[in-house]
Amino acid sequence: MVVDDHPMWRDAVERDLREAGFDVVGVAATGDEAVRRFPACRPQVVVLDLQLPGRSGVEVTREVLQHDPSARVLVLSASGEQADVLAAVKAGATGYLVKSASRAELLDAVRRVARGDAVFTAGLAGLVLGEYRRLSAPADPGRPTLTERETEVLRMVATGQSYKQIAERLVLSHRTVQNHVQNTLRKLQLHNRVELTRYAIEQGIDGDDGGDGDDGDGAG
Repeated sequence: MVVDDHPMWRDAVERDLREAGFDVVGVAATGDEAVRRFPACRPQVVVLDLQLPGRSGVEVTREVLQHDPSARVLVLSASGEQADVLAAVKAGATGYLVKSASRAELLDAVRRVARGDAVFTAGLAGLVLGEYRRLSAPADPGRPTLTERETEVLRMVATGQSYKQIAERLVLSHRTVQNHVQNTLRKLQLHNRVELTRYAIEQGIDGDDGGDGDDGDGAG
């Protein structure tokens, strides 16, 4: 589903998605229209502008995910302001691209968000993680203990890197990375990479020592 109040942007995104083989089940020009049409459309991914007439993109994100928690929201906005990114992620958005992103970046982001990956325009993931670290309360001393390697993998997952990228960076096999992620999910009693990313953000597990965020991995 594509939601944008600018006809040119909305039509271009819809066309690019259709040409790439995606099934666009609906479009909307306002936040109210998006919320109203969502139950009938039941999209797997909502590509959503933030600045909308009526309900804002943040409000739309919150409401559609309340209706269907399995849906994914990819924000596509002209704003790269930290406050906007932070508000969208807190509302439940899985990804955030600025409108300067290329067609290839958009299509890749939609595919990855559909799989449950967290995807950000390069540089935004670090800003979000850093802000959550600053605002978050002290860690609960009773929370499950992760190994150093599990924490390292979690940090990289939280910045949107794929298993392949993580394996290459840490010189591990793809299977080993998957095992670390599954062990971490089990320890934290979480279910998927989206929940894992939110946990990392809330706990302030950022990429300070991973060198992430300056090579574009987060944007695919």
